[in-house]
Amino acid sequence: MRRTDRAGRLWALAALLLSAHVPGTAAAGPKAPEGAAVKPTPAAANVTARGEMINSRLRFERAWKGHVAFIGGSITEMNGYRPMVCEMLTRRFPQTQFTFTDAGIASTCSTTGAFRLARDVLSKGPVDLLFVEFAVNDDQDAHHAARECIRGMEGIARRTRNHNPNADIVITYFVNPDMLRLLQAGKTPLPVAAHEKVAQRYAIPTIHLAREVAQRIAAGEFDWKKFGGVHPAPFGNRLCAEMIRSLLDAAWAKPLPKNAAPKPHALPEPIDPASYARGRLVDVATAKAGDGWKLHVPPWKQIKGSFRRRFAGRKLLTSDRPGAELTLAFEGTAVGAYVLAGPDAGTVEARVDGGEPRKVDLYHHYSRSLHYPRTVMFAADLKPGPHKLTLRMTAERNARSGGTAMRVLHFVAN
Repeated sequence: MRRTDRAGRLWALAALLLSAHVPGTAAAGPKAPEGAAVKPTPAAANVTARGEMINSRLRFERAWKGHVAFIGGSITEMNGYRPMVCEMLTRRFPQTQFTFTDAGIASTCSTTGAFRLARDVLSKGPVDLLFVEFAVNDDQDAHHAARECIRGMEGIARRTRNHNPNADIVITYFVNPDMLRLLQAGKTPLPVAAHEKVAQRYAIPTIHLAREVAQRIAAGEFDWKKFGGVHPAPFGNRLCAEMIRSLLDAAWAKPLPKNAAPKPHALPEPIDPASYARGRLVDVATAKAGDGWKLHVPPWKQIKGSFRRRFAGRKLLTSDRPGAELTLAFEGTAVGAYVLAGPDAGTVEARVDGGEPRKVDLYHHYSRSLHYPRTVMFAADLKPGPHKLTLRMTAERNARSGGTAMRVLHFVAN
């Protein structure tokens, strides 16, 4: 055999050995689509490691089981970064039996996320590793003030760790054009700043994809079109997945000590005691509805506007009759409704415990052609204890609305 052939085979064998999986070490992730290559090492400032992530690793590497959940909006729901991260984990831990929970629902914000967390994630069992994504929807969909961003994100963090103190959490900040412009001007988008306060308080690692994208676009490495926009192309989602890989590689770089044991995460004093850490969905059937209300599957083919198939066949509590009333008994400090607000969304008058009425416009700027899923809050700073909500449909409506309808998926309470 010629020396050059032998050397070539030795190099090939070495490459094969280096690429082989060793439990607890980084394995190559799924191959990026052609033309979607990204730098393997993102800016360190945009991958912030906080606390420890030993608990999920112990589950994956020693117990060979793991529950990994993803909660967010359409960016999480789409075939994007989420399946890439799932594949990355299964390659890293090939003997581990994973349960992957996809709790992404398009258009939903961190407020809705906090209220549906128990149903969509925690009901599947204790979470070992939770990925959260809500920055874009808190910005462009909900237009939340900082307080609401904190209440939603802190509610998710506290509720998850009340359920499983060992749960590791990662928060990722995606980006839209308005957020991109702010970052390029040296400013921080409001939802990112609010979510970052939660991350710092609870020692949660963050993936600042938004800033990474802004910096790389400014450096001329790619443009917004290449990234793929609000709902990133494979290239943009791969960039996010590689940033997450960078975080996990650093957190799990050293071999686990033989005596390694789970370490419950500290649960500090809340940033906002009224955060939605006790958030829950309330069955609409528990409301006492008077004349003018129906609990039924809406005849969608007869109603103007499109709706997403995930809501097909669902019974909703509906009314389009001004003056129709209902009451709901609940306990807690906050109450609202998770609704589908379409082109005919109306205005409702809400009272708690017979107090002053508050008018709530259900119409959303995306309601023009879509029965848009959103959570509207009627009261969020009540004294703890039992309360009674009274809703009355009004004849008033948004100037852009074509009706006076309300369609309730669930009531929410905290």
